Amino acid sequence: MRRTVLLSCVIAVAVVGAASLPAVAQPSGDTTVTFTVATANLKIEVPASRNLGSGFPGQTISGQLGTVTVIDERAAADATWKASVVSTQFDTGTDSPTEVVPPNLVDYWSGQATATSGNGTFVPGQPTRADRQSLERPRTAFSKTSGSGNNSASWNPTLEITIPQDAVGGLYSGTVTHSVA
Repeated sequence: MRRTVLLSCVIAVAVVGAASLPAVAQPSGDTTVTFTVATANLKIEVPASRNLGSGFPGQTISGQLGTVTVIDERAAADATWKASVVSTQFDTGTDSPTEVVPPNLVDYWSGQATATSGNGTFVPGQPTRADRQSLERPRTAFSKTSGSGNNSASWNPTLEITIPQDAVGGLYSGTVTHSVA
């Protein structure tokens, strides 16, 4: 019986001792970490309005529109875009032929970029006055042909409007629309 009690005590001590042994640690551990690079939109900002002054029938008036800016926050691997421009007719509020300046008499040139950010190649649609184009149909105003990530480009385009010989006096208005895709 003594042996049984002694053996029971030895087993009890062994079980208690085994429970207090430290766990075996791993030599390393991995943590998976994630995050999101936020993206936004491709947008264009333009001046709300511009008055180019006045001129007589048969004259040409011109002036800069103010800064046009494309902001590309898509964070794209291929961050290329093209900004287009087109014009409506200019008129006094009527469609009388003598009170309309058609868009083919409205010339546009972008000029060089006034500011850019990001990487890639920014290309003006019409770098100089000699490159001007009429706005009776959409024209390329500016483009970005290479690069990645967020970027922006600004330019200050010039409008040149030829007033028809038979135009009557009055305040003429029209819309020049810039878009980007």
